[in-house]
Amino acid sequence: MEWKNKYVGYIGTYTKGDSKGIYRFTLNMEKEQLEDIQLVAELGNPTYVTISQDNRYLYSVIKDENFGGVAAYAINPNHYHLTEINRQLVEGPSPCHVSVDSKNSVVVSANYHAGTITTYETKPDGSILPAKSHIQHVGKGPNAIRQEKPHAHFSGYTPDEQYIVAIDLGIDKVITYHLVDGVLTEAHSLAVRPGSGPRHITFHPNGKFAYVMTELSNEVIVLKYHGNGQFTEIQYIATIPADYTDNSQGSAIQMTKDGKFVYAANRGHNSITVFRAEDQTGELQLVEHVSSEGDWPRDFTLDPTERYIIGSNEQSGNLVLYKRNNESGKLSVIQSNLKVPYPVCVKFLHGGAY
Repeated sequence: MEWKNKYVGYIGTYTKGDSKGIYRFTLNMEKEQLEDIQLVAELGNPTYVTISQDNRYLYSVIKDENFGGVAAYAINPNHYHLTEINRQLVEGPSPCHVSVDSKNSVVVSANYHAGTITTYETKPDGSILPAKSHIQHVGKGPNAIRQEKPHAHFSGYTPDEQYIVAIDLGIDKVITYHLVDGVLTEAHSLAVRPGSGPRHITFHPNGKFAYVMTELSNEVIVLKYHGNGQFTEIQYIATIPADYTDNSQGSAIQMTKDGKFVYAANRGHNSITVFRAEDQTGELQLVEHVSSEGDWPRDFTLDPTERYIIGSNEQSGNLVLYKRNNESGKLSVIQSNLKVPYPVCVKFLHGGAY
């Protein structure tokens, strides 16, 4: 199989309708198109996946009847199919987010329905050990329907990997945890605007700023990161036009490696919003809103070269390829007809073309 000038990615899905699990795709740089969709792992609701820095392992959230947890897969370096190594399950709902550190030593998951953060240590073969640490969030927010209890939506590492950051939509908090030998202890907690419903976070490459996407208020919260697990608020900026009054819910957020642009997706408004970041303050200015070319854009990602963005529309079941202008940050649609059933998460292998 010829992989020259192609980048390999994976798609996590909801396994309903025709969806069976995790799919693989390629970005063909010469043809500027997405192609070669293949099912590479059958499992229940692998809605979020993460890939080890060395590209040897993929970790996915998983639902198995009345059990939920995390599954580990080996990535074949020749054809990029997946082989399950093992899974760790407990009775209850499945997580919604999973991350792993650069050394592939600790996997951390966030569980929306349970409002929990869980860590798993790994073995040298990539397998996952039983849960090492389990944190239960407490509280609620002003939105009686969506914030009746904690809803942890993100768990990942600070840039220096000294802390775990948890984003909880249900209690409007950004919480940082010390991580020592796989065990979590709370370091700091930032309460953001009540009812905003924070969902995901991305860090500036300089490590001094972070950007939180809110689901309920459709905003980006610009934060100053002080390097000790502590954040302070700098700015709130809307991701949808002020005159848009229909239902819309924020989803994914990403920043470019040059620190110049932030992208945020809006489900309902069905758009990706482009912001320019100010160098010294980290504050954002609106550049444009671009159609998601489908319904309910659940996630998107930059390709390894950052010349393109790949978006996933959950309800219309399609991937979208955008070309990115590196100077203006603006996006232009190249392709929008690649069908994938109920796509959620999109992740590329790290590094160069294959």
